[in-house]
Amino acid sequence: MDNKSIGFSLIGLKTEQFATFSENFNENETTSLDTTLDFKISDTGNHLILFSTFAFEQNDKVIVKIQISTHFNIKQEAWDSFKNGEEIVFPKGFLSHIAMLSVGSARGVLHAKTEGTIFNQFLLPTINVAELIEKDVAFQLK
Repeated sequence: MDNKSIGFSLIGLKTEQFATFSENFNENETTSLDTTLDFKISDTGNHLILFSTFAFEQNDKVIVKIQISTHFNIKQEAWDSFKNGEEIVFPKGFLSHIAMLSVGSARGVLHAKTEGTIFNQFLLPTINVAELIEKDVAFQLK
């Protein structure tokens, strides 16, 4: 099943974590960005959840951290096509598409949370999520 024929919808977005640490910020220091993507499935329904975490750091200390969860409902036909015995396997290409949507959402949340502060200068850059998701992801079904 190619990405274009996978039926899904974004059904929720939640800011799980947000913090700024002005005591760690120095405008003359180089800033790095640490990105983590963590996929989960819900116990009920055909829901795939992506936790996207971004930490801006200087000298190994966090200055801005944000984590959002994006919740997707996967249409039954697609969900069933991903099942393989006692597990469900989501293809890398589909997960990359979901991740791209999540990163864009996080970008907007970060802007809204930092608007009017010194931390608004930290924008999520374009991220090649295909490099972050190296392979298909499988989950055991109960």
